[in-house]
Amino acid sequence: MSKSWYMLQTFVGHEAKIERTIRALLDKKEINPEIVTDIKVPVEEVVEIKDGKKKSKRVNFMPGYLMVELDLPEIDWKSACSSLRRVQGVTGFVGTNPNERPRAISASEAKNLLQKIGVIKSEKSVRIKQTYAVGDVVKITDGPFASFSGNIEEVNEEKDKLRVNVQIFGRATPVEVSVLQVERV
Repeated sequence: MSKSWYMLQTFVGHEAKIERTIRALLDKKEINPEIVTDIKVPVEEVVEIKDGKKKSKRVNFMPGYLMVELDLPEIDWKSACSSLRRVQGVTGFVGTNPNERPRAISASEAKNLLQKIGVIKSEKSVRIKQTYAVGDVVKITDGPFASFSGNIEEVNEEKDKLRVNVQIFGRATPVEVSVLQVERV
């Protein structure tokens, strides 16, 4: 037996409720806690800019799915899986029929999902909802160039940076700012 992550398909919008139900069943020992070792709802932190204010919220980026870490035995795997399938709102394991042994997701997929959730540290854990394009007119709201306006010259989505052309002393000067430091005009 070795621990692996599996994807459990659920009713959309009921992921948190099903997670609480499974955790309660684990506490009551109705589901074996040696087999079901962890359960996660795939949510991520999203920063949204509205009316010039940054608002952070948690968003489910995989509606209808739960990540479940299982230590499935070779012989009695059916009873362990059926106890999870019987939870109200669970439709089954992704990619398998009820009479088949569930397939685990790969280690790299699990690592990527856990980084996105924030369980494993990564360089970027917060996603920004606002999108900008080259040519958009923006006003810088934070930093040394606050209150300057200009056109977006370049968008770097990987680093969430913008290069904005602003007028300083009558000259167009490119300034690199974070997406969180600007707002649309």
